[in-house]
Amino acid sequence: MSFSVSTMASLATYIARNKMNPKPEWQKTVNTEYDSSNPFRIVQSHFGNATEKKPHPMINRRFPLVLQLEPLHACNLTCTGCGRIREYESTITQQLSLEQCLKASDECGAPVVAICGGEPMLYGPLPQLVEALIGRGRLVILCTNGMFIAKKLSQFKPNDNFFFNVHLDGMEKNHDIAVEREGVFKLAIEGIRAAKAAGFKVCTNTTVYKETDMDELVEMFDMLKEMKVDGHSISPAYGYSAVNDREIFMTREDILEKFHGFNKKFARFKFNNSPVYLEFLEGDRDLPCTAWGNPTYNIKGWKGPCYLITDAHYNTFEELMTKTPWENYGHGADPRCDHCMVHCGYEPSAAMGINSKWQDAFTYLSWMIK
Repeated sequence: MSFSVSTMASLATYIARNKMNPKPEWQKTVNTEYDSSNPFRIVQSHFGNATEKKPHPMINRRFPLVLQLEPLHACNLTCTGCGRIREYESTITQQLSLEQCLKASDECGAPVVAICGGEPMLYGPLPQLVEALIGRGRLVILCTNGMFIAKKLSQFKPNDNFFFNVHLDGMEKNHDIAVEREGVFKLAIEGIRAAKAAGFKVCTNTTVYKETDMDELVEMFDMLKEMKVDGHSISPAYGYSAVNDREIFMTREDILEKFHGFNKKFARFKFNNSPVYLEFLEGDRDLPCTAWGNPTYNIKGWKGPCYLITDAHYNTFEELMTKTPWENYGHGADPRCDHCMVHCGYEPSAAMGINSKWQDAFTYLSWMIK
């Protein structure tokens, strides 16, 4: 496990405190009308018998865990599975100010901040943002394609609460196909080597598509293990309507088949994913989506309902929490959620202990020791 014991203890304390006493102002439900001019809004159409769907066990005890902070949506790549550069085409040249970024972090108070985008290494005040967030006690995860790490490494300082999180979807040939540019893999590996040599913590993030070869990922993780990378995250892709390429995305049945036997096959690698979430991907655990656990803030405001679906943008975090009709989303409630098993929706459920089993404490202890 790549996080320090003190960081894990701090996160566990935060979760326990908020489960017992979440902020009451975040639990209200306010009826609202969505902006019908939003071209990416798709009206919910419930299927099945809505009365049979059980309410989310934490729906009235909502609190955030990870802030997905997007200072900009501009990127130097056009990755096949990315919805951001398409959805936010009209605001692609705009950026949040440093003050707006820090205000968003202060407003929601999530202990973890994932700085994403777009490509965040293109954001001018990024070093100042990272330093200020660490100063606020946040665990900062900088999600990057890795191409600028070596060039800009001197702008950052190593810290136990700061990680470069490099996107790698396979070995050189297939990764470069996924990001639609040759040479990206080599630059990313160069950046990882430079960051590790300079004393930084580095993890990787891998998205699994229908055509992903899991044996190739074993080869990739073996290579990264030799480079002493601190941990890995993995998740099946989400089928964005903005991407409109169903061939590369998986159904829920496809995902369960793809991840069958994952924990045994990848046992020797350090994953930042919780063991409960990985059991969920194998079909050995049932979890509800807890989208409010990973709120997203970008140039248009607080994105609702989640990192993947856009039905509205809100001016304040409280509005996101209280005006989003959470009961209308999730597997069995909205068809857009039907095949989603992405970590940003389900890791919060695992962290909050939803549908827990008696042996989970031992499983988590083993995971932390690893």
